[in-house]
Amino acid sequence: MFIGPFALANSLFVAPMAGVTDRPFRQLCKRLGAGYAVSEMVTSRRDLWDTLKTSRRANHDGEPGPIAVQIAGTDAAMMADAARYNVDRGAQIIDINMGCPAKKVCNQWAGSALMQDEALALSIIDAVVQACSPSGVPVTLKMRTGWCQSHKNALSIALAAQDAGVQMVTVHGRTREQGYKGAAEYDTVAAVKAALHIPVVANGDISSPEKALEVLTRTGADAIMIGRAAQGQPWIFREIAHFLATGEHLAPPLLSEVKRLLIEHLHDHYSLYGEFSGVRTARKHIGWYVRELPGGEAFRNSMNALEDSASQVAAVAAYLDRLSERMDRIPARTRDADAVQTTVTPSVSITPTPDRTEVAL
Repeated sequence: MFIGPFALANSLFVAPMAGVTDRPFRQLCKRLGAGYAVSEMVTSRRDLWDTLKTSRRANHDGEPGPIAVQIAGTDAAMMADAARYNVDRGAQIIDINMGCPAKKVCNQWAGSALMQDEALALSIIDAVVQACSPSGVPVTLKMRTGWCQSHKNALSIALAAQDAGVQMVTVHGRTREQGYKGAAEYDTVAAVKAALHIPVVANGDISSPEKALEVLTRTGADAIMIGRAAQGQPWIFREIAHFLATGEHLAPPLLSEVKRLLIEHLHDHYSLYGEFSGVRTARKHIGWYVRELPGGEAFRNSMNALEDSASQVAAVAAYLDRLSERMDRIPARTRDADAVQTTVTPSVSITPTPDRTEVAL
C-alpha cells in the first residue's frame, strides 16, 4: 500500500490519540508490527507552536518514516500555515483531523465538529492540499461517519476530499454524538470504500485478530487503524499480522518480553518528557500494560504514588518478576464474542513486520 510516493510496511496503522501517540509509543508500535503511525494532533494556532507541549507532539527524532503529522483547527488559512510549518520541520505526510470528538475540540468547531459545516471542512481540505502540493507532500483525512445519527455525511465529504487531492481517507465507524460509546458500524466505511479510488482505512473497535479480519472482509478497506486496543498491548499489530497471514494465533507475549518492552518504553518516555512530567504521564501507560494482569489494579494504585522514575521502573520490574514466578506468559485475552469466524481472505495483503525487539486549538 502507498500513500503518495511512500510504500508502507503493511496495512496495520496506529491511530493518532491525543496524549498517547507520542514518539515513544509510535516507535514501539512500529517495532511490534505496525506499518504506519500518525502523530497526535498538532494545533494550527501559531501562538502555540513554540510551546513545550507542541514541541513534544511534533518530536520525531529517530523515528522511521514516513513521518505523518496530524493537524487540527478551524480556519483554512491557519491550517495551511500549520501544514507548511510541519512540512518545513520534517513532516512527510499531513493528516487533517476531522474525527476528534472531544468537547474542548468540538466546542471550537474543530475535529469532528467540522462535519457539521461541509463548506468550511472542504475549504480547509483544499487549503491544506494546496499548501502541501509544492513540496509533494500527500494529505490524508481522518473523520467520523458524521456528526449524529441523522446526519451521516462521511461519503459526501470523502468524495469531495478525493476531488480536492486528498490521497487517503480514514473513517471511524461512529458519529461524533456517540463519542466512544456504543458499537462502531462499518456500513458507512464500506460505502466510502466502494465510492472512492484512493485508499480507505477502517477504524473503530478493532481489538483482536478476528475483529480485524471481520472489518477488512465487511468493508473491503485497504487498511485498518487501531487506537485504544493498542494501549498497553502494542504487540497487537504483530498478532493481527500473523493471524491474517496464517489463520493462527500467536502465543501471548512472555512476561520477560513484556518487562523488557515496558521498561524500554518508560526510559524513552522519560527522555522525551523529563523526570517530573515523564513520571506522571507514564502512569497511564503502566496502568494499561498491567490492567489485565493478576494484581494489576492493586499494583497500579501503589505505583501511582511513586514520584521518581527510578522508583517507578524498579516497581514495574519487581511486579513483573513476581508474576514470572507464577507464569511464563501474560494471560490470553478474551476473544471478541461478536467476531465473525471466517476464513475469507482479506482484500489486502498484509505483510507481517519481523519482530525486531528481542489539544490546545
